[in-house]
Amino acid sequence: MNSESSIASPLHVVVGVLVDDSNNVLVSRRHDHLHQGGLLEFPGGKLEEGEDRFTGLQREFTEELGILVETAFPLKKIIHHYQDKSVLLDVWKITAYSGQPRGLEGQPVYWSALADLDPAKFPAANAPIVDTLQLPKQLAITPDCKDWHSLSKLLDHYLNSGVELLQFRQKTLGADVYSEWYRLAQEASAGKLRIMFSGAMPSRDDLQILDGYHCDSYTLQELECRPVSATQLFGASCHSLSDLVKAESLNADYATLSPVLPTKSYPQDRLLGWSGFAEIRRAVSLPVFALGGVSQAELSSALAAGAQGVAGISAFLPSD
Repeated sequence: MNSESSIASPLHVVVGVLVDDSNNVLVSRRHDHLHQGGLLEFPGGKLEEGEDRFTGLQREFTEELGILVETAFPLKKIIHHYQDKSVLLDVWKITAYSGQPRGLEGQPVYWSALADLDPAKFPAANAPIVDTLQLPKQLAITPDCKDWHSLSKLLDHYLNSGVELLQFRQKTLGADVYSEWYRLAQEASAGKLRIMFSGAMPSRDDLQILDGYHCDSYTLQELECRPVSATQLFGASCHSLSDLVKAESLNADYATLSPVLPTKSYPQDRLLGWSGFAEIRRAVSLPVFALGGVSQAELSSALAAGAQGVAGISAFLPSD
């Protein structure tokens, strides 16, 4: 196969990521004689002709590991061009399975801590999977603060409570003051928080220093391409399947989907509930945080519905 036909018709591979309750992920080592031999990989394999994606995932995990995948959600699609072939990695997050994984094809299989995953030990196409898996399960959103002192105290609370990803939302501030507070927040967090610039598109000067950008659903629909670099996070607030599809098309790193549970801001008839969240979530290959009436106590319910984790304002505020 020549390079042009390889790029036009990438090999469609289904990949499953299996994460346990201790934040360990299942990995295997490729046989030395295979393409990219000796490197680590997430289990999976090539789709057979006419096979749907979930069925292919189930078959591969049964054949390779001896387990039955019961439920899974699309997580990410990656097209990567190697020198000798192109691949489409169709990555799924497995949320329920039965059996004990073991290497039925002679491949070493073991559990590795998510925080210890090194992209350099995987084929190049797998690096975005590692980045996605290392997204935290909690996304805190700042309330409007009356002054910098109040916000500074809140940042201390986030840092002390283990928050790693923060949507920096201050709707009452003008653009200049918002940018100033954002930079102060970055200095105060000393790199321990990834702080998402939120709201309208940042200025060119601000773009250079952002940890990432989180847009609202209105801005999302106006965007024609990913607004930040691959080394910066890009997130989006979504309220419908069409929003999520747009976020996926822009290669967003994550999205929030709301409202899930009752809040003061949304009428009862607009709530998704966990079943509605799962149905919409299943239609896109994108990490999605559950937002709206969701507390940290709902994390297990969120994960079972295919969520990356939970997001909110009050859920992460001090108890007082």
